Amino acid sequence: MCKFKYLIVFCVYLNPLCLAFANDTSAQDDIAVLKSQIAALQAAITALEKKVSKQATNLETTTSVTAAAPSVTDEQNDHTVRAYATVRPTFGYIDSQGQSEFDVRDALSHAGIKATKQFNTDWQAILHGEWGIDLANQGNFGKSRQVYVALDSPYGRIGIGKQRPTQYLFIAEYVDIFNHSSSPFAYDPESLFFVDNLITYQITKHNLTWMAVAQFNGQQGDAYSDLFNAGVSYDHNGLHSALTYQQQDVYDNQTELGEDEIFAASLAYEFSSGLYLALSYQDKQYQRLNQNDDRNGHTLDISSAFPIGHHHKIKLGYFDFSSGFEGEHNQDYNGHNITLEWLPTESLRLHLEYLAKDFDAQENFYSWSVGFRYDYSQQWSY
Repeated sequence: MCKFKYLIVFCVYLNPLCLAFANDTSAQDDIAVLKSQIAALQAAITALEKKVSKQATNLETTTSVTAAAPSVTDEQNDHTVRAYATVRPTFGYIDSQGQSEFDVRDALSHAGIKATKQFNTDWQAILHGEWGIDLANQGNFGKSRQVYVALDSPYGRIGIGKQRPTQYLFIAEYVDIFNHSSSPFAYDPESLFFVDNLITYQITKHNLTWMAVAQFNGQQGDAYSDLFNAGVSYDHNGLHSALTYQQQDVYDNQTELGEDEIFAASLAYEFSSGLYLALSYQDKQYQRLNQNDDRNGHTLDISSAFPIGHHHKIKLGYFDFSSGFEGEHNQDYNGHNITLEWLPTESLRLHLEYLAKDFDAQENFYSWSVGFRYDYSQQWSY
């Protein structure tokens, strides 16, 4: 019994030592496992660093190549093409030269395409073609209005082909607001709208636009410039003002008759209320080799537009034309027109117009007409 007691006491004392030894063995195993995991983690980090370094090297190479050549995305944004059309039929009652009739006519319907290609910062090439649609004569298509190619850069824009001259862009365009093929009504009979064989240059700096054009038609007129037209315009915050000079040789077939000189000015302003006022004036000197045929004339066009609500507008115009002829050759006239427009959408316009011309030596003219104008435009970039 005593021996058994001593054995129990020995086991009681030995048990903590056994537990301590067991615990110490387990801790050593955990430390070994932890060291193994740390080693594996260090190996993974080393491999990751090598991979990141390789990716950085590849990125630098790609960036270098990209800087050397434009990206495909940039190239895709360099081209734009716009196709457009405007159809403008009219129907009205016309009283001219003592005769009256009802007739369907056309207010300069046309269609065109314009393409641009940007090939450097602020540099672009322009291709523009525009052709008339004559609804008054079987809807014929094909009479050119503009066909040219131009180069636009920070140093100005140069164009070659059939284009608008300075005289229209600076003088006539701002009074040309009516739905009629003869608008502007004083400017129309003898002035320029489009000119073929034309070279143009224009540049804009600080709200001032300078423009000069010259016509070189080797098959007609002389072997050098047949027309010179230059001017300057100021445009800022709805205000437009311009001065122009035009010199044009005059021929009867290949026989030179002399030249016409024109000094012109225009002024236009659009108020914040939507009220628009515009005026253009041309002083024309008909200089002939036979000085007995010299004469002086002028054109005056005044146009205004008054918005009525969001979808209606009233347009008023006054005009005065003088060719300088006397007697039976007198072609002078003045007149006015009144137009009421309804604009249900931005691309659709309907109008009712009254036009009257009072001639000095001919029968007067007047007409009532209604008409439509539908504009379409679509642009693509690629």
